[in-house]
Amino acid sequence: MMSLLIGTKIKPFRVDAFHNNAFVELNEASLKGKWSIIIFYPMNFNSESNTDLIDLAQQYKNFQKLDAEIYTVSRDTHFSHAAWHELSEYIGKIKFPMIGDPLGTFSENFDVVLENEFYLLCGTFIIDPEGTIKSIEINDFGVPSSAAYTLKKLRVIQHSLKNRDNYCPANWDLEEEAIRTPLDLEGKI
Repeated sequence: MMSLLIGTKIKPFRVDAFHNNAFVELNEASLKGKWSIIIFYPMNFNSESNTDLIDLAQQYKNFQKLDAEIYTVSRDTHFSHAAWHELSEYIGKIKFPMIGDPLGTFSENFDVVLENEFYLLCGTFIIDPEGTIKSIEINDFGVPSSAAYTLKKLRVIQHSLKNRDNYCPANWDLEEEAIRTPLDLEGKI
């Protein structure tokens, strides 16, 4: 169950990916030491995945400023990712690793595999530098993600971990001051 994944460490894995015009092997150690944003999407060469990945590519530098790496995952092979990268002007601008998971074993660790289906659910996972899952968002096929929203969630999580006595109200912006927890009310309501 995905709700049980919050606060857990990612499971050991080994996957092949296409990154910087080369094939690379990644494992759980590859994610350690910086924030990881893992984005699962249904499949290559479709309009929905195209727009989601273009959105991520446009925001990529903003994620890097927050010490985060993006990893996208579909059940296509890393060879298919390379072909899509070469054939599409927009996908060709992607600088982050594109993980191939044709057997779905990596994706099963995150509960985004639909039984009896080849494609994946749309999923966004924010993982801290120690490999602990901090945020999960799962959507059905056809529900687009938002890189700006994911970036905002990452900022809130990072702020919350550094400032345990403050919290971020709804629609919080990094430019605003977080709200200090009123100690006189804590535990009395």
